[in-house]
Amino acid sequence: MPVSAHAEPEARYRIPLSRDRVLRAAVRLADEHGVEALTMRRLAEDLGAEAMSLYHHVANKGDVLDGILDLVATEIHETVEALDTPAAGAAWKQAVRRRILTAREVLLRHPWAPALFQTRSAAGPAVIRYYDGLLGLMRQGGFSYDLGHHALHALGSRALGFAQELFDPAAGGGSGAEVPPEMAEQLPHLTGMIAEIAHDDPDSTLGWCDDQAEFEFGLDLILDGLDRLRGSR
Repeated sequence: MPVSAHAEPEARYRIPLSRDRVLRAAVRLADEHGVEALTMRRLAEDLGAEAMSLYHHVANKGDVLDGILDLVATEIHETVEALDTPAAGAAWKQAVRRRILTAREVLLRHPWAPALFQTRSAAGPAVIRYYDGLLGLMRQGGFSYDLGHHALHALGSRALGFAQELFDPAAGGGSGAEVPPEMAEQLPHLTGMIAEIAHDDPDSTLGWCDDQAEFEFGLDLILDGLDRLRGSR
């Protein structure tokens, strides 16, 4: 039985460290406190171990970040592989849509992961298998490899279940979801748009503006366009 993160240090000490245990503890910390709070010292404290002992299982913090991202990618891959959705002919679109929205459900459990997917350069084997499966659904639907290649580029990060932010919240030092008052007159259209829209469901969001409705709107536009091209190239 897994030991709780809140178990007594003496109890956790009795369980030998392993790379898998270290990485799963890191995922738990990131889920609860954000990836910014993930340090080697805090991870060691959570495991009831000395910080130096972690280096027998992970090389450094970068290795930890790559490892927890691969755990999430594996969770995505295993979850979508359990789906049983016909994809032949016109059914490809619903199959791909369901696969992507299922991947998004996993990411919503790990809201720190999209930022890492954008910043970590190495694509692990689980990510590659996920894309291979996605392309396989398109091939069942009649896509050529050429159109499938275009489709993956068009989907971009949406293929994994998240959309890149329109604006970088960190760029202006603010939340990203507001226009500085001194610039409101210079930016009337953005000011009006931001004043009118509302994203009030934090459980559907992987960024300040990436809520479920916005994500599905963009996804459906892309899938509808690809369906019109299917069979023509």
